[in-house]
Amino acid sequence: VARVDLAVREQLGGILGYAELWQIEHAGPPGVLTGAPQPGTVVQRGQPLYEVDGRAVGLLLGARPVWRELAAGIPRGEDIRQLERNLVDLGYSSAAVDDRFTEASVVAVRRWQARLGVPRTGRLPLGSFVFAAEPLRVATLDTPVGARIGGAVLRATSTRQVVTVALPTARHGSVRPGGAVQVTLPGGARVPATVATVGRVAVSAEGQPGSPVQPPTITVTATLDQPDVAGDLDQAPVQVSVVTDERRGVLAVPVTALVAEASGGYEMIAVDEPARRRIAVRPGVFDETSGLVEVSGDEVTEGLLVEVPVR
Repeated sequence: VARVDLAVREQLGGILGYAELWQIEHAGPPGVLTGAPQPGTVVQRGQPLYEVDGRAVGLLLGARPVWRELAAGIPRGEDIRQLERNLVDLGYSSAAVDDRFTEASVVAVRRWQARLGVPRTGRLPLGSFVFAAEPLRVATLDTPVGARIGGAVLRATSTRQVVTVALPTARHGSVRPGGAVQVTLPGGARVPATVATVGRVAVSAEGQPGSPVQPPTITVTATLDQPDVAGDLDQAPVQVSVVTDERRGVLAVPVTALVAEASGGYEMIAVDEPARRRIAVRPGVFDETSGLVEVSGDEVTEGLLVEVPVR
């Protein structure tokens, strides 16, 4: 019998996937989609994202969406600053980053266009590039290659894997950003994870007519502490173990030490060499990770030796 800290956990169903989901639309004139990456492909800054009428559409990073042609003579703007930051980071320019499209901007754009394999015009018409918040992982194609396109091209996520859980609002206080959870992956591997976000908006599930009313939930996301363990799994069902209560400094034994009585109670076999005797116990919380259960009773004392089955 040892004095330990125990944690009570609740098993919740979750989904392992990728954070965020964006729909990428073609902002230029209609054309034929002549090239697109396969789902699961990661596209980095400066690389082609898709191809229309044989011309690559490049990916650049930035929060501000594309809304106009970027070329010499246009008014100043934060979209120009965003473009120039990309061109500097990609190594196509060494000029100071500002909100003016200068001759240095023209030269840098031509260098990028040469890398993409498109005409080196020094200008970027609508539909020739896309701004995204971060590198993209292609999820699905909205338009098949070979079809005419004038809107949605594909859907993409970030490259960050996350576990999403619908947490009952009654458990809201037990989960905080930065807290630890445990995720059981398909196949049974258990990996630690860290809570990233805890939603504030409760959502009520819509059940079938006549079915029990489901309690409202909030959305919780967590990131795996060892992302490589999950490989490239996407939309995979997982089990998430969430700590809902903690008991500190309680007496505990391996759960296998408990022996069920015919009357419905529990007892343990205390080992007082060479004698063995049965003592009544009251089990408390069970910590599934450690396999220990809280015990109390008139004869339960710290350091008492009890019998457990041989494995």
